[in-house]
Amino acid sequence: MRVVLDTNVLISALLFTGAPSGLVPLWQSGAITVLLSRAILDEYLRVLSYPRFQLTEAEIRALVEEELLPYFEVVSPKKRLRVIRRDPSDDKFLECAVAGKADVIVSGDNDLLELGNYQRIRIQSAAAFLAAIKE
Repeated sequence: MRVVLDTNVLISALLFTGAPSGLVPLWQSGAITVLLSRAILDEYLRVLSYPRFQLTEAEIRALVEEELLPYFEVVSPKKRLRVIRRDPSDDKFLECAVAGKADVIVSGDNDLLELGNYQRIRIQSAAAFLAAIKE
């Protein structure tokens, strides 16, 4: 299964113990392939550096180098999309999903979740995705 993780889901998966943390063993075991674009990685890095997370540059680098890059597949979207009118910065997740032929985008963002799907790509919350994958 090919998956794009919205930033809020990735941060929750890496730093907290809620439902999204169940994604980590799935990507580490190869049960899912997480797709990543440069624009998404840039956003992950920007958010991980927020003061509220209290992560040093070394800790952020270690998270990316040990927890993400060995497991994630990097894709290069060629086509710019303009779908999410309220927050166009969310279009990068759709662009990555289309370019990487994703099956699902896992997100906690209402603008994405309200779409439900995009070009046969499902858009689900982490809880819904984890429930569906266990079936």
